[in-house]
Amino acid sequence: QVQPKESGGGLVQAGGSLMLSCAASGRTTIVYAMAWFRRAPGEDREFVAAISSSGSTTIYADSVKGRFTISRDNNENTAYLQMDSLKPEDTAVYYCTAGVVNTIHLSEGFFYNYWGQGTQVTVSR
Repeated sequence: QVQPKESGGGLVQAGGSLMLSCAASGRTTIVYAMAWFRRAPGEDREFVAAISSSGSTTIYADSVKGRFTISRDNNENTAYLQMDSLKPEDTAVYYCTAGVVNTIHLSEGFFYNYWGQGTQVTVSR
């Protein structure tokens, strides 16, 4: 079992930046692919960004491409999401997830096994 735990959410003005962290505890002998999803009020969960277990592959939702950067530190079993040029429409609960996921499925939540509790990101106008 692996338990991802998010941190770094908060309130920021439009145009500002935040960095989210996701620390994976538990069975960390396996290196998992990791991803971020988000859910805005009244909306379905949507994919944000993902990184393969090696870190060699990263993918992004079109809505965040060029503004968000996902990275990882396998020595610390931690993934990061640097969010720049934030917009009010980025307001959501952000969830970190980990799993043994084939590269072709990195953007699909169905293939991830372990989910964090989420961290709130609010972007004001």
